[in-house]
Amino acid sequence: MRTRALALFAAAILASAASPARANDSIAELGTGGLILSRSDVIELVSEDLFVSMEEVTVAYEFRNRSDSDIEAIVAFPMPELEGNPFWQPALPSAESDNFLGFEVMFDGAAVTPNLEHRAFAVGIDVTEDLVRHDVPLYPFGEAAVAALAKLPDRVAADWIERGIIVIDEFDAGQGWQRVRSPLWNLKSTYWWRSRFPAGRSVAVSHRYRPSVGGTAGVTFVQDGKLGGETHADYKARYCMDGAFERAVLKAAAASPDGYPALFEQRLSYILKTGGNWANGTIGRFRLTVDKGSPRNLVSFCGTGVRKTGPTTFVMEAQDFYPERNLDILILVGREEMRSLAPGDGAQVTRKAAKP
Repeated sequence: MRTRALALFAAAILASAASPARANDSIAELGTGGLILSRSDVIELVSEDLFVSMEEVTVAYEFRNRSDSDIEAIVAFPMPELEGNPFWQPALPSAESDNFLGFEVMFDGAAVTPNLEHRAFAVGIDVTEDLVRHDVPLYPFGEAAVAALAKLPDRVAADWIERGIIVIDEFDAGQGWQRVRSPLWNLKSTYWWRSRFPAGRSVAVSHRYRPSVGGTAGVTFVQDGKLGGETHADYKARYCMDGAFERAVLKAAAASPDGYPALFEQRLSYILKTGGNWANGTIGRFRLTVDKGSPRNLVSFCGTGVRKTGPTTFVMEAQDFYPERNLDILILVGREEMRSLAPGDGAQVTRKAAKP
């Protein structure tokens, strides 16, 4: 069922000229961050090298155990929480997999096979055992969960609707109106593993994954060739849009007959604040590289001392870095570049409001 949402967004991108973006033309990005250690009181984050693009996020860490004894700690990577709502459209690189970000990790040069813990919640209550008892996959996206919900006894389904676990999704995908039981629970997932940090020495840890890239079919902060709209003030604060960036957007708008730039928003979010939870409270050496993908794309994000290092790359470096805010990146992509990023064509879906 989630593929319908992605297909709708793809159709909006591939079929639309530059036009005002509407709420249902958007897919939400999921904020993702770095690793968390159970013993951050004695383990120092010596360095972090972070690379972010629309295709991949890679992070290389150097940790150092400052104590005089070996430390065995749990290392965790929290996945972004998923809201199983048919009316919410998240950006999932792999919508049919538990490992929907393609997460991989290396510890001191060796590949690690982490454990994966899933917990499902509805209105704040853990409903994991309810789903397991009725052989319903915890992962709320893809066809497997919907197929399992279709097999539920009516009595159980009615109870789950009352408890906010599922919802009836009414839609028309070109074959007449359908009523489908759809997941409404939230899924919290964490990859974790145990690692030994030798006394007085450093270890290298790296991980990579495909980011959740949110998008909008158009530019939401331009109206009739001028900066404005509901998102302009928010975007200016969140992405630190400066005069040069805004002038480039207005130039694109002026080149369009209808006053709307032929650009599409691509949004990424990375949770940096967990990096301040180490033994000395800071990241000793921090390096951020942002790759905007194409020289024709426009990019804006907040950072101090950012410099351009290549046709598509921008770098920020800092010593004893204390992250006071998370990293939000806005990339404006042209129509031709967007075609290479958009998922395949699909039928447009019309929906009614949810009913029990």
